[in-house]
Amino acid sequence: MIIILQPDADKKAPAYEKLMRHLESLPGISIRVHDEKGSEQTLTEIYLVGNTMPLISEEIEAYEAVDRVVRVSREYRVLGRHNNDLRDTHFEYNGVRFGQDNLQIFAGLCAVDKPDNVESMMKALKENGLQCTRMGAYKPRTSPYSFQGHGKDCLPYVFELAGKYDIKVISMEITHDDQIDEINEALETAGKPTGVMLQIGTRNTQNFELLKTAGRQKEFPVLLKRGFGITLEESLNAAEYLASEGNRNVIFCLRGMKTNYGDPHRNLVDFSHVPTVKTMTRMPVCIDPSHSVGSRNSSPDNIMDVFHCTAQGVIAGANMILVDFHPVPEEALVDGPQALRMGELSWFLEDVQIAREAYLKRCELQLQLAQ
Repeated sequence: MIIILQPDADKKAPAYEKLMRHLESLPGISIRVHDEKGSEQTLTEIYLVGNTMPLISEEIEAYEAVDRVVRVSREYRVLGRHNNDLRDTHFEYNGVRFGQDNLQIFAGLCAVDKPDNVESMMKALKENGLQCTRMGAYKPRTSPYSFQGHGKDCLPYVFELAGKYDIKVISMEITHDDQIDEINEALETAGKPTGVMLQIGTRNTQNFELLKTAGRQKEFPVLLKRGFGITLEESLNAAEYLASEGNRNVIFCLRGMKTNYGDPHRNLVDFSHVPTVKTMTRMPVCIDPSHSVGSRNSSPDNIMDVFHCTAQGVIAGANMILVDFHPVPEEALVDGPQALRMGELSWFLEDVQIAREAYLKRCELQLQLAQ
């Protein structure tokens, strides 16, 4: 059961104290209090864990401090969208808004290779009005002999260049909890010129200790990629690990499923699950067309498959796009064959805008029909 308090509830007020005395007297029930601080107000949610079936919602809603009560209907209690649960769902980080009602684009290098390429990428983003990027410093690879990323050695110049070109958020994969400290220390040393969204890759979706550690820290939001060999339900429960530890600023990323049924694409594109995840949870949903398609192949209309798949996700309501670009894909140390070129960035953005406008028109049509 989730108890949602009145906006900006005062925890020192008699009404709040009266409610808490009642909740603390309930047998077999543990209490977790979470504050969601927005730009204009703070929303407090109280989670009751245990056998809440005997509790009567109307009796709790009668308390002055309570706005409403939501019955939990899914295993993922914090991130789930429960019965009649229409709560707003968004968070802000470093001046950028992430929610189920908007769209952010993270174009960048799958793996950082050298400063010149990082600067070329960020300069192109600035020229095209983007403030978010992806920059891989730590790269888990199938082969132990493949390039594993420059790690903490590249963080100083990545963060410095991000500040130079006004990049607000960098999506950066982590593979070990020590790397969270390395990122934090590098940001502090650089004077925090940018922000980082921790990215947990598909191979670590069920690395539960890493999930717990990323969930305990609340400095950085987390982008969790769907596990490529497990069910959607299992991946959503992995996201709940993050939220249950305290970090609810989580974005869920669809990146394709590992199966030969997706051939000739690298993975079976799963972007039809965009509205499904938005229905089942309150998380913004990201799509990763680069790792889903895995090539620069084009159809007879001369539109690349990665563009078509991106449009499919956007027109279904995606809230974030994670896409590979590189100044010289032939020289990229990771996933060069799927990377788009700098000259294709404006084309990609215009194509995304077309798909986004189509999605918004579909929403308008549905609203008209409902009325």
